[in-house]
Amino acid sequence: MDLAIGELLTDASAGARPSRVSLDGRFVRLVPLSAELHAESLWAAGLNDPANDSLWLYLGDGPYAEFDAFRAGVARKASSEDSVFFAILVDGRALGYASLMRIDAANRVIEVGNILYTPLLQRTPAATEAMFLLMSYVFDELGYRRYEWKCNSCNEPSRRAAARLGFVYEGLFRQHMIMKGRNRDTAWFSMLDGEWPARKAAFLEFLAPENFSAEGRQIAPLRRG
Repeated sequence: MDLAIGELLTDASAGARPSRVSLDGRFVRLVPLSAELHAESLWAAGLNDPANDSLWLYLGDGPYAEFDAFRAGVARKASSEDSVFFAILVDGRALGYASLMRIDAANRVIEVGNILYTPLLQRTPAATEAMFLLMSYVFDELGYRRYEWKCNSCNEPSRRAAARLGFVYEGLFRQHMIMKGRNRDTAWFSMLDGEWPARKAAFLEFLAPENFSAEGRQIAPLRRG
């Protein structure tokens, strides 16, 4: 009796771990997160306003009432050995951050997470390009096979973002975590290396100069590659 088994890979080697590198695009630059360089800019971009406390609703930390506590949180992220955090700069100003995390180099699997976009970054071409730069780094430079996106199942904006960016919904992990004393069911999404070329083409089409008017307005939305 023949039993089914996964395909034999032509390359089963481990991937490289992500480094604290800089990634440059048209609208945005990603650099290693630094409390000294970026905390004040992030704080001033709206994190100092209690009206924006909902930005922290689905994250593991925050909100912060005082700048010193926020700065200490940024310092912890910047020095993390488990995740590599990037500040998202627009015109040299830090307006958000994101991390590459749950790094499984042996299986070439990695997750993007801990994403915080301040109001000045949300719903901008820079926000999309930041995610594209991380994808390009993971697939094109590090050679990973699988790129993951996970979020609280209640987090509808994150679920919509995952679908818009080309991730495939895989299912719900029930009672996956306890987050800030509450149950979290986690929605899992992924993108595979075989899907990346079509996704990449869609991002490049979206980010091309000809897709923006003279006033800088987007003409065509991001299509699903």
